[in-house]
Amino acid sequence: MSSDSPQPSRWEKLGQRSQLQTRVFEVRGTRYRHPVRLTEREFVVIHAPDWVNVVAVTTDERIVLVRQFRYGIDEFSLEVPGGVMEAGEDPVTAGLRELREETGFHGASARLLGNVHPNPAIQANRCHFVLVEGAERAHELEWDTDEELQVTTPTVAEVLALAHAGAIVHGLALNALMMFEQVWRERGGSR
Repeated sequence: MSSDSPQPSRWEKLGQRSQLQTRVFEVRGTRYRHPVRLTEREFVVIHAPDWVNVVAVTTDERIVLVRQFRYGIDEFSLEVPGGVMEAGEDPVTAGLRELREETGFHGASARLLGNVHPNPAIQANRCHFVLVEGAERAHELEWDTDEELQVTTPTVAEVLALAHAGAIVHGLALNALMMFEQVWRERGGSR
């Protein structure tokens, strides 16, 4: 990748302090110094556990989706299953656990598609994307206290069309589907 502008400086991390601890994340004030200008600033960084999102494909080429109420947008959201990883938990193991708990599905095979930093400007965690193939419903649902999900299984083509049309609005679900779409096309799947 070529660039016509100079390289940005790497700020020096001086320290951090906890500003707020919640049930789902910690907000820290992190102090940095610019190496050239020598200015110092405190930036807010959210420390949360890593997350996992699962693209589960059934044997008849359907994707397992969940529809649930999301408090942040005060609206319903259509998404791939996923959730918070336990400390030290393998992403594939976490993905299979979340898939089973939220939807009752399990799969014949599972592998990591990739991962992203959800918002590197203010968050320190990662979201991992797991592809589960040969998914079948085989377990009872094990929802968390505040979970209430509608499980649906549209075709791969329908899900990708929903994503491209803006009907799936969860950014991390879209990341997962984008990574899956590449794999799907390489295998000769249609949109």
